[in-house]
Amino acid sequence: MQSMLIRSKPDLTYADVTPKDVYFNRRRFLQAMGLAGVTAFAGKQLLALAAPPLKTLAAGKFPNLAKSPFSTTEKETSFEDVTHYNNFYEFGIDKDAPAKNAQKFRTSPWSVSVEGEVKTKRKFSMDEILKLAPLEERIYRHRCVEGWSIVVPWIGFSLSVIANLVQPTEKAKFVAFESLYDPGQMPEGRFAGIELPYIEGLRLDEAMNPLTLLCVGMYGDALPNQDGAPVRLVIPWKYGFKSIKSLIKIKFVGKQPDTTWNLANAHEYGFYSNVNPNVDHPRWSQATERRLGDIFRRETLMFNGYGDQVASLYNGMDLKKYY
Repeated sequence: MQSMLIRSKPDLTYADVTPKDVYFNRRRFLQAMGLAGVTAFAGKQLLALAAPPLKTLAAGKFPNLAKSPFSTTEKETSFEDVTHYNNFYEFGIDKDAPAKNAQKFRTSPWSVSVEGEVKTKRKFSMDEILKLAPLEERIYRHRCVEGWSIVVPWIGFSLSVIANLVQPTEKAKFVAFESLYDPGQMPEGRFAGIELPYIEGLRLDEAMNPLTLLCVGMYGDALPNQDGAPVRLVIPWKYGFKSIKSLIKIKFVGKQPDTTWNLANAHEYGFYSNVNPNVDHPRWSQATERRLGDIFRRETLMFNGYGDQVASLYNGMDLKKYY
């Protein structure tokens, strides 16, 4: 495994990285044009031609980031696409709903509680999180179970940094995660069709893998609300719903934890949810994907192309059974 590039710790506070107002109300635009019923793909292509340009980010709040050796050299997906085509059911089930409904979401003050089977339970403020380790940019492929994909320059550090600080005990075999759910700020959550708060989980060795990213930003700036502000996970070899957003709790546990989509429909959403073109979702193929911004589909890669880093985690496992 390659070693990480290191630079000096940033002298930042969370107030320094509050996202800019860069949101554009796509739903209202579609309704005004009488096109609210078009397919998500067709509507997205129309908006790319007809919508005014999204406000471009300035130089960014995270300048001179270390570049990760794990980064792909593939073309990055546009910031506009990544911030206006989202799954974040707390803010609505339509892909453009989070960008509209999350604008006033309050992300400060914020803290993440780390507890369970650890030697030292801790609660980290965002200011503390920003100073735990040198931040680096990781350009990851990201694959959604629904068949679309993106390439994003995320910002953060390996989740193992926090794990090493709290020191999991021998009883810790898995890690459970929980998102914030505030019905007052997230009224659309009652229509989500899933139980909230959103919960996810990893096996301990998956959580400790260097690829598992505790993410605080993207495209050189802080995370927009609809993309999981102020802190989320990014697990690039698993389908996107595993990369939990707006994280408030990390708990080390002895037994495999429940996860939101597995509880909602275990037949379709397994605990592991590794990107696997050979195991179809019951309602569609996983063999190909469409990159946002592209017209044509491409072949889906096993483990989303990260097999060299993670395939050994699953030696001897039946990946059709443990899907």
